[in-house]
Amino acid sequence: MTDIALSRRRPTRLRVGRGLYFLAMLFVTLLILLPILIIVFTAFKPVAEVNAFPPSLVPGAWTLDNFERIFTDLPFARLIVNSFIFAGGVTICALVFDSLAAYVLARIDFRGSRVLLVVIVASLMIPFQATLIPIYQLVSDFGWVNTFWGLIIPRAADAFGIFFLRQFFLSLPRDLDNAARIDGASEFRIFRSVVLPNAVPALLTLGIYTFVNNWNDLLWPLVFTTEQEMGTITSGLTLLTGPSGIIPYGVMMAGSLIAVVPLAIMFLFVQRRFIESVASTGLK
Repeated sequence: MTDIALSRRRPTRLRVGRGLYFLAMLFVTLLILLPILIIVFTAFKPVAEVNAFPPSLVPGAWTLDNFERIFTDLPFARLIVNSFIFAGGVTICALVFDSLAAYVLARIDFRGSRVLLVVIVASLMIPFQATLIPIYQLVSDFGWVNTFWGLIIPRAADAFGIFFLRQFFLSLPRDLDNAARIDGASEFRIFRSVVLPNAVPALLTLGIYTFVNNWNDLLWPLVFTTEQEMGTITSGLTLLTGPSGIIPYGVMMAGSLIAVVPLAIMFLFVQRRFIESVASTGLK
């Protein structure tokens, strides 16, 4: 009787444990999504509800006025285009130059390679703010202030991207390189036709990181652009603050929501490609 009673209690305890685990995960998920829900609901609130106290989460009256204002108060379409050019240009340049440098450090033995790698890694310890003024002086001397050149070129290569891709290239079998060399392929042909196709997961990961980092960057566009037409979404939203410090939170949340949509779409698209590339990476 005792064994039968214990066997009956075990499924009950298991179901209770799974139920508690599900409730705990649901609570944590809702807690993480709470800031996103606040942004979404605030974007659809009228001004009276945004400034009401005590505040409410779900709007009582849904409105699209905030989305209309974001395009009338700011050249928001232009800001979106600028953000795509800035983030996309930096991403493309970083993938090209970082992958080239990483390939040299990972697959080609030359004198001073270790010293060069240490210097690149050590540059990660330098705060970004410490180099901002010298970079601005160089950009100003070239006449690139308020231009896409000034926004993109200083970020065309990144020490983290070089180190990240180098570590991935080291994990690829060198038999691929040796087989291509026996067939008479040059180093650039090996890089383009052998290494890069097998490094798609790393390239996609670095591309997402670089694009999102530059899309959301606020300080860089604020420093290197002084004209409203050359701003990005993040720097443009700061212009909504009134002279007395009054912030139209509904309009700002609407702009933030629009800014998040391209990132979500890109992530969903790249996520599928990332899984496919991981499954197809390696020797065939």
